[in-house]
Amino acid sequence: MASTTDRWTEQNIPAQDGRVAVITGANSGLGLQTARALAEHGAHVVLAVRNLDKGRQALARISERAPGAKLSLQRLDLGSLKSVRAASDELHAAHPKIDLLINNAGVMYTPRQKTEDGFDMQFGVNHLGHFALTGLLLDLMLPVPGSRVVTVSSFGHRIRADIHFDDLQFDRSYNRVVAYGQAKLANLMFTYELQRRLAPHHTTIAAAAHPGASDTELNQNMSGLARKGANLLQPLLAQPASMGALPSLRAATDPAVTGGQFYGPNGMGGTRGYPEVVTSSKKSRDTAVQQRLWAVSEQLTDVTFPV
Repeated sequence: MASTTDRWTEQNIPAQDGRVAVITGANSGLGLQTARALAEHGAHVVLAVRNLDKGRQALARISERAPGAKLSLQRLDLGSLKSVRAASDELHAAHPKIDLLINNAGVMYTPRQKTEDGFDMQFGVNHLGHFALTGLLLDLMLPVPGSRVVTVSSFGHRIRADIHFDDLQFDRSYNRVVAYGQAKLANLMFTYELQRRLAPHHTTIAAAAHPGASDTELNQNMSGLARKGANLLQPLLAQPASMGALPSLRAATDPAVTGGQFYGPNGMGGTRGYPEVVTSSKKSRDTAVQQRLWAVSEQLTDVTFPV
């Protein structure tokens, strides 16, 4: 059980006035709670979402909680590199700088499906879309001291997870758990390699977070029996989305955060609790694989980073 001194909550978020935060998938679940908390602390929050109608509903919900909050909506479909580039162009036109980029959006255990660009849906949305978006927005962050890129991974990075360079898009065979594990492992490897590249600039850092077991819509793509089991266990194991968002919020705002750290819940085997620095799998820290994944991701997205 965490002591009271370990209980980092929304009340620990420093004032965010004057900061611009772009959050992907901010219309529901963890993203919505992250957006709300940052808006309540004064940030100008950009909700980058695929469904604009749901995005408008999210804006209204946040405005109810935080009247006068600085909010804007940005269409972004991470399953389309064309959409990612269009969103980058629009964000460049609207904002001279970005302080926080929170790569939160994700899909989990989807049936076999491809993105618009022919990527496996889980790898394409969870990793490649965010990789491209970060690379295209980084020029708005590098001049900003204290800017951060926070990418949301999962405990799933440990479950049947590997980077399958011989079949990255699962064209030969598909298993939704294996595909999710690859995508979430890629999120961490991207964070660690990005931090190495950012370090010489001394302005922007990269960190990662995972929400533990949170009450969100992510399990909607589980198969029948697995979904029934998850629905039965969720009330016992899952914490509210507002708690699941705390690791991302701490990684994004705590002045003590350093580049390359990974935040997650501190209780019940990492499934719930208050956010603290946690350890990722040994596989995620393989530098050679991180660098190979980076090179392949640049080739697949045709995005080259300015670091």
